[in-house]
Amino acid sequence: MRYDISKSKAPAMPALGKGTECIKILLSQASKDTHEPFVPMFFPVLGAHISGTEFLYPDNTWKEPTGMMANLVAKSGDNKGQFPLIVEAICRDFRKHDDAEEKKYLAWQRLKNTKGANKDKPEEPIVAYWFPPIDTTKPAFLKNAIALEACGGRTQYFNLPEVEMADQLCGGHKMVSLMLRNIYDRARTGALRATTDGVTGNPIVRACITISSNPESTRKFYKYELTNGTFGRMVFSYKKPRGNYDGKIPRLGKFPDEFYQKLDEFLARLDICKGRFIIRPLNKLIDKLAQDMATLADLTDDDVLFEMSHRSLVSAWKAGCILWVLNGQTWTKAMGELVEWLVYHDIWSKMQLFADMLGKDHDLLSEAQRRGPKNMLDSLPDTFNEAQLEALRTSLGKSKEGTNAQLRQWTCRKFITYSELTGLYTKTDEYLKGIKS
Repeated sequence: MRYDISKSKAPAMPALGKGTECIKILLSQASKDTHEPFVPMFFPVLGAHISGTEFLYPDNTWKEPTGMMANLVAKSGDNKGQFPLIVEAICRDFRKHDDAEEKKYLAWQRLKNTKGANKDKPEEPIVAYWFPPIDTTKPAFLKNAIALEACGGRTQYFNLPEVEMADQLCGGHKMVSLMLRNIYDRARTGALRATTDGVTGNPIVRACITISSNPESTRKFYKYELTNGTFGRMVFSYKKPRGNYDGKIPRLGKFPDEFYQKLDEFLARLDICKGRFIIRPLNKLIDKLAQDMATLADLTDDDVLFEMSHRSLVSAWKAGCILWVLNGQTWTKAMGELVEWLVYHDIWSKMQLFADMLGKDHDLLSEAQRRGPKNMLDSLPDTFNEAQLEALRTSLGKSKEGTNAQLRQWTCRKFITYSELTGLYTKTDEYLKGIKS
């Protein structure tokens, strides 16, 4: 495994090489301290530019690069405000489209108001927004989804500056879990009911969402969503507080014409991509990462981490599909390295923010106390006995009863061997040379 997510320091992002030029262009307009936390946030915005396109996931299901959701988490005043500037740059075509839709709707309203009560009213036009306002309500969200489906299945995109704004979009906090899961799973949602305007629809919900929030509000918002699947569907990108204060004001991008020209060339590739595709190198990578996640879960004896990793893989895979389109439908090693990092960065962020809340109920830990999953085998000497593992498990709050099962699992995976003569377990060369590297 390339990354150790048990440490408080974030996994270092790999160098952005061939095939990641669009990401480098976007980062050129952000201060350096925001580069790593911003990268996962770019993909829901970019994914909203693709419609009428499906990709084959390794489980043989076809998925669209929609339903992508990411939450940027950082302390107040830690430069989260740079992200909306880049969003607006990416979504200039969305704004232009929505302005035209707004004018069409206002023209219809004016014409309707000129008609008397007994005269024929003009039919209400289909108005579909690509980048709706942040104060959109659930009924408006669903109405827009119906319009977007009628217009060919376009994705609507939301950038919420506060996590609490998701309550209004979803119809209240109690509905957040269901709505976000429907968005992620591209499910049909709504209600078939008769109204004065006709029969409402039950559209496929195609949406991408980015959210910005501070750690405290994030933990409070997702407190009751950690075990129902909603939590895993959201990609988290955590920016740890600064360790020192250098007194330098972060420099924002100037967004020159050259930047927009290069960016628009990449966005055009997303807009014109249609059809069904299989990206075999990406699927091979995801299969490998799935094995790595299983290995990590065995080493940490952490079922929650394993379950959480399933959707981290899907989210990173969707990001890989977007990179493939941006790169002219070709795959590179650097793109694979970035996809791999996205998986680990998401899980690391979740564990940094919620590790204490995912375990047994107890008082909230301080930020310095929260850590990711611990590789227990790595914490043991190369040769050890059962009692040493039992003591380690106890120190980590795990049960003594799980010791034998964990030893059997490690032996089955050929991480360790057992000597009946000495009663000791020894780490294998395969583990020492492979897993730890």
